[in-house]
Amino acid sequence: MLTLSFITGTEPGKWFTRFRDRTHHGGLETLDSDDALGLMLAGQAQLALTRLPDARIDASLHVVNLYQEQPGVAFPKDFFLSAEEGAVDPADLEGEIINWSMPDSGEVDAAAVRDALQIVAANVGVVIAPRPLLKVLSKKLVEHRDIKGGTETSIALVWKKDEDSEEIQDFVGIARGRTRNSSRQQTVKLSAREKTLAKQARRQGEKPKTPKRPQARKRPGKRR
Repeated sequence: MLTLSFITGTEPGKWFTRFRDRTHHGGLETLDSDDALGLMLAGQAQLALTRLPDARIDASLHVVNLYQEQPGVAFPKDFFLSAEEGAVDPADLEGEIINWSMPDSGEVDAAAVRDALQIVAANVGVVIAPRPLLKVLSKKLVEHRDIKGGTETSIALVWKKDEDSEEIQDFVGIARGRTRNSSRQQTVKLSAREKTLAKQARRQGEKPKTPKRPQARKRPGKRR
């Protein structure tokens, strides 16, 4: 059984399905959280799908970056930019109330973003945060767009080096695109004859013998 915590704003359902279908580790327990890394560090999960940067990352942890998140801005449905498509220029937000925006550290507080979006839904101000997070939290109560020149964040899998396991490695492989037919170990293909000998050996409790290949006949030399 693998226990995985995943940060708000990610949608890893397809990876969960593939892990359950392709592996035999006793299942997968998932925990949706505003602080996925915190759950893993506290021992409540073995693996965390989390958002970076995060000041708690140190040399004791394995980190595998998966993808980048584009920054975005959320605003009320009747905002003057609602009819516009494409990325928003920050200059268009001058004078607007910023309920939450990315700090200099680049760290994102998902709970704070959720609270700030409630204010936006009441037609007050805007929120600047990772676009995927805005998409998940907005619940169609507000509009959101990409924003030009914002700070990108990244989504990564993080786990403790001293708690590495086959279960974790299998999930990491799936998240990185390993297919059903690929494997970390190469399988040696046997011929039909070798498979038959292997079956016979298993029945007799013997080690399978490799069939001898027929040798080419030697042609007789010319007599002098």
